[in-house]
Amino acid sequence: MIFFYEFFLLHVSQNMEEPAEHNDELREKSRESFREFLTRKGLRVTSQRMAIFDAAFNNPDHFTAEELLESSRLIDKSVSRATVYRSLPILTESGMVREIDVGRDYKFYLTTKGKKIDTAQIICTDCEKIYEIEAPFLEWYANSIAQKVGLVASSQRLQVYAHCPNGEKCSKDRNSCPKSS
Repeated sequence: MIFFYEFFLLHVSQNMEEPAEHNDELREKSRESFREFLTRKGLRVTSQRMAIFDAAFNNPDHFTAEELLESSRLIDKSVSRATVYRSLPILTESGMVREIDVGRDYKFYLTTKGKKIDTAQIICTDCEKIYEIEAPFLEWYANSIAQKVGLVASSQRLQVYAHCPNGEKCSKDRNSCPKSS
């Protein structure tokens, strides 16, 4: 258990912050890629879609559609709820955002920031905080299992549900989880 905890801390801390100049360059490349994706799909590049993209890209953590709506409106007050809900599948299809279903009546999203994400997710059942832990073995494992029955794996997901230890309870705010930092 100690090894896993040390592994968790190492990978979480390694993925926390990128240098500001790298983040700006990555944001501009990602914005351009998203614009090109919209054009290829025959969709208009609107200020609202770009505000939604910027709000998603600037979010360092998992977010819901409603949270994305709030942060998008800080960038462009004209962003509507319908535009956010119509844009999320476009962002997901473009590969800029990953959709995460944790079995609730709403989904979470995470900006990929140009990375292929092979992660296991640990979800706090008390506050719904989602921790992403690099899991490079997932692709290999999925391929190995699929191969045993003659199929080819197209995706994989590992989610672990956990709660705060020693009866410690989080509030419903994901940012107040005792393990958040």
